Amino acid sequence: MKTESVLERMFKAGHLAVTSECGPPRGALPEKVREKAEMLRGYVDAVNVTDNQTAMVRMSSLTACILIRQMGLHPILQMVTRDRNRLALQSDLLGAYAFDINTMLCLSGDHPHFGDHPTAANVYDLDSIQLIQTVHTMREHGKFQGGDDIANPPKMFIGAAANPFADPFELRVRRLAKKADAGADFIQTQCIYNLDKFEKWMEGVCKRRLHENLFIMAGITPLKSAGMARYMQKKVPGMDVPDELVKRLAALPKDKQAEEGITIAVEAIERLKKVEGVCGFHIMAIEWEHRVPEIVRRAGLYPRPAV
Repeated sequence: MKTESVLERMFKAGHLAVTSECGPPRGALPEKVREKAEMLRGYVDAVNVTDNQTAMVRMSSLTACILIRQMGLHPILQMVTRDRNRLALQSDLLGAYAFDINTMLCLSGDHPHFGDHPTAANVYDLDSIQLIQTVHTMREHGKFQGGDDIANPPKMFIGAAANPFADPFELRVRRLAKKADAGADFIQTQCIYNLDKFEKWMEGVCKRRLHENLFIMAGITPLKSAGMARYMQKKVPGMDVPDELVKRLAALPKDKQAEEGITIAVEAIERLKKVEGVCGFHIMAIEWEHRVPEIVRRAGLYPRPAV
């Protein structure tokens, strides 16, 4: 008998959930995974484990999830469709569930062109919505995508990503609705810097009543410097960083900008707590895991409730 996802229990209890990320190392270094995960212990409810993020080769998400689960923490298996066909996706899912990993995030993945193997072949046998459908069918009907029965079907709590800021903006809510219809249970959003635009997106989400069937987690990434803010504003597709944030950081000496970035993140969480439909926060600290406890504490999200 497998346990219910701790993230699912947190949502159902009515608490604001908190997750963060652990990017696996670019080598066979299990101690690095454990080191990062240990920084988050007690401050988050579950830990996302990225899957060859930015199309760079890293230790597998599944292996890192197993290491984290063996520490008594609760990993969220990120799975991209870029690298595996439907056989491998379903196989890895069974393997994860065999190790009591019961929460996942379904993604398409960054194009290899952006990574360290730009000529690598894309797989994309399924897209992210089809992966959600596949996992939902495995869970609810005990069937592989090919139609055969599954012995001990994986009871996964199914997550998906959403970018409220990608163009065209007017289609963002419709895209979210497709993921809900496919069987997603929770959503983690892209990093939020333009709070006004995010709130407008959430108004559309609530107008369609999608928040009644989806637990939506607002994505938070603290800015380390004005340079990082400018880079994300100009170079990262689908990112919306207002000029005033860049100016706010640039007005400070370089050795003060990181602290201001933490303050900006905390302010965003405090404001977004009041937005209808927001059920928690996904803190993507990007190799800054040691600052996550401070953000959680200052944002009034610590101690974490027991469920």
